[in-house]
Amino acid sequence: MHLKRLVMACLLLPVLYTYVMYLPPEYFLFLMTLFSTIGLAEFYTMYKLKGLFLYSGLFWGAALLIVFFTVPALFLQVLLCAALATMALRLFLKRDPGGSISAVSAAVFGLVYIPSLLSFQLSLVKAGPVWIVLLYTSVWAADSMAFYVGKGIGKRKLYPEISPNKTVAGAAGSLLGGIIGAAFIKATLLGQISLPQTVIIGLAIGFSTMVGDLVESMFKRDAGVKDSSHLVPGHGGVLDKLDGVIFAGPVFYWVCLTIGLIY
Repeated sequence: MHLKRLVMACLLLPVLYTYVMYLPPEYFLFLMTLFSTIGLAEFYTMYKLKGLFLYSGLFWGAALLIVFFTVPALFLQVLLCAALATMALRLFLKRDPGGSISAVSAAVFGLVYIPSLLSFQLSLVKAGPVWIVLLYTSVWAADSMAFYVGKGIGKRKLYPEISPNKTVAGAAGSLLGGIIGAAFIKATLLGQISLPQTVIIGLAIGFSTMVGDLVESMFKRDAGVKDSSHLVPGHGGVLDKLDGVIFAGPVFYWVCLTIGLIY
């Protein structure tokens, strides 16, 4: 497990850096749409949505990201249109009304949870690709520190009903990792941000990464599955890899707006 984490980081972080820093934002939109679609498919499969109902949700998920990138003022209207279309589709696909609320709720909530929350990263990449590098570096550092500190000295359980392996020490490690990741990017790419701003960003990313991880664990326990899928050998599915950054992206964006780093 330790070796796999290090290998994945050594392979993926430089690729992400090159991809984000040297390609136009439209390429990042493609990447977000791809991973959002896979993650949304995993979420829908967890909740046993299938067939045309599932594919309709995937279409709307991709449409939301494309609209947010091209015409952000229409994003809410498209989200509401997706909700209406989902309700109508359930009405005509299956005559039995049993389970209709749970099916429609899972389909629409999936659009809010994955593509809508990931859309904040499109705003970040437009503000400057280095913000995406900072986000993912800090999320990875927070996740890694949470794992190693929790495994090394963690004893007191953080939230055993949701994630039995997470500890209070691991949570502290996540906060520390977020700061370390932010500090590394400050030292190498973003010297203009101050030390207090770096600490605030690191704490926000570390905390939201941990919460995002717990939220996805809550959904998996509700759905009765261990991993969102087995797409990534030894790591679960794409949603298992995105859980922290799904929450951290919006929080990071709001923090940057609040402290005046982006406009």
